[in-house]
Amino acid sequence: MTLLRFALAGLSLGSIAQASFSTNLNYRSPSNNHPDLGIAINKVHKRNVPSSPFKPEDLYFTHGVASGDPYPGSVILWTRVAPSNESSDSTVTVSGTAPLYDHDNEKYVSVSTAPVCVEWKVSPDEKMRRAVSHGTVWTSSDVDYTVKVEATGLKPYTTYYYQFSVCKSKNSSPIGRTKTTPKKNQKLKKEINLAIFSCSNYPQGFFNAYGNAARKDDADYFVHLGDYIYEHKEGGYGWGWEMDRIPQPADHNIKSLLDYRKRYASYRTDVDLLESHQKFPWITVWDDHEVENNIWKAGSSAMNNTEDSFLNAGGLSIDQVKANAVRAHFEWMPIRQVDMDDNLRIWRNFEIGNLFDLIMLDTRVYDRSITDLTANRGYLDSIRDEQSRSLMGPRQETWFYNQLKQSAQRRAKWRIVGQQILISDIDYEYDRPATPYNADAWDGYRANKNRTLETIIDNKIDNTIFLAGDTHAAYVSDLVYFTNTTNYNPLTGSGAIGVEFGGTGVTSPGPVAQNGTLEEGIVRSQIFVDKSKPLQWQDSYYRGYYELKIDYKRVVANFFGIPDIRSRNGKEIKLVTFEVRDGENRLRRNKEGEAIVGKAVGGALKNGEVDLEAAVVVDTMEKKR
Repeated sequence: MTLLRFALAGLSLGSIAQASFSTNLNYRSPSNNHPDLGIAINKVHKRNVPSSPFKPEDLYFTHGVASGDPYPGSVILWTRVAPSNESSDSTVTVSGTAPLYDHDNEKYVSVSTAPVCVEWKVSPDEKMRRAVSHGTVWTSSDVDYTVKVEATGLKPYTTYYYQFSVCKSKNSSPIGRTKTTPKKNQKLKKEINLAIFSCSNYPQGFFNAYGNAARKDDADYFVHLGDYIYEHKEGGYGWGWEMDRIPQPADHNIKSLLDYRKRYASYRTDVDLLESHQKFPWITVWDDHEVENNIWKAGSSAMNNTEDSFLNAGGLSIDQVKANAVRAHFEWMPIRQVDMDDNLRIWRNFEIGNLFDLIMLDTRVYDRSITDLTANRGYLDSIRDEQSRSLMGPRQETWFYNQLKQSAQRRAKWRIVGQQILISDIDYEYDRPATPYNADAWDGYRANKNRTLETIIDNKIDNTIFLAGDTHAAYVSDLVYFTNTTNYNPLTGSGAIGVEFGGTGVTSPGPVAQNGTLEEGIVRSQIFVDKSKPLQWQDSYYRGYYELKIDYKRVVANFFGIPDIRSRNGKEIKLVTFEVRDGENRLRRNKEGEAIVGKAVGGALKNGEVDLEAAVVVDTMEKKR
């Protein structure tokens, strides 16, 4: 009789509005090699009781909607529909012989037995009059009531609108807007615009950068280069209480699955972050703080695989913390699985017509050799040129080099490399005279860096642009491979093989800290450009973001500074504009020999003057800008 009841329950669950657990991608494991990171759908199916679901009026779309990872014919859609804003603790990890996410054992875990039926649809018009893609899925406490689906059958390079609803009710989410990418090798008639962000620390300030870019509505796609969240407790890296921006949980650094879920939920209360997710498809990678500061394959700056670390972390290994962080990331971010046949893979490629390839790397979590843990800088300096040291691991490295070569072979005009850390030679003697380079960036993995630059040179690959975040300051450089035969001229850019655009943080404090002055920032910027040969412009003061406008003749980069992040507002300053022309492989110089277009009104230039008085504050919240 019990078996019959379970069978009938399963039949009923599968027939109500033809809902499916399996098409909610968040039940899957991020890695086929690690199925324990997924949810056992057969067990979820077995214990849920369709005759006692939540009432529609008791459910809420708690954190808006989002879309991401656009392809020519599909896009990922996301929402969360739950009886509460609070994240579920029903999927806490268990110990002993029970599987990692086993929810059938009440001794360990208490779960909800009422699933939520969710319908979704995609339409070419904002009033949602005609559905071109649709479906029905279940969600439950097992995945924190999140929903992530792939909308297929879409047309390339087309704007769509989408919405979620609780099944058989009028309880619906806000309407989101998204956009597919052009077909591979498609010739485009207009430029593609990217808005690029990194390092958004909730207690440090408001995410005004997201809101400004969303209100201007110039971008086709939003790109985030990592540190979307931070792991610290309140006061650990920023005090949010004065602004009512206290990240949850507040009393400890996050480590459990529930901790990470709560942290994403806290960040998704920011109004501008919600709006930008609702209006634009995002393409993202993680940096280190989505897991732990200065994460590497066997540890972080605070944890490692030792007994002492295990005990200090309350009985958690760094591998368990990494598993929790990855599980929550895939639940909360609109990111797709891309042939997940390897551990923790997030690196992937987007072919944007025949205009450019956007190659997204993971130089942090995947398979990185030991990094800067502060106390080990002398040791790292001694192994800096070790051939086996890698930021990416051999599998990702090989994939990356092949992507560069294949992109050139298919004659895509540009190669845009989205990743976390600076690849250019930057001098840090001011901060660390004994080892005047950033061992946590490409300069600490010199053999890996050389292999990358040699791939570009040996294969005669033009038009390569590296994007970077991580440093909470803006750095713009000619990309140079310094060898004994390099003949690079920083005044003209001759000898360069590409360009790097490094962006500041959305809110995370830079070289002069959160309370530093503009004058202090300018002094630090001048030191950077004076000491660092390929660096043409640097800003150590402003928080902000940058935009790329990409066509077949040029890439134009506009950098924006946010003058106030301590309150929610729409103010920003266009600090500087750069241009890279097809085939030149360097920053374009103007008639005065400056590596900029027009004037620079912030930071410091290697060759030229910055006109601080020419800075204009624009308010994107005003109707007429």
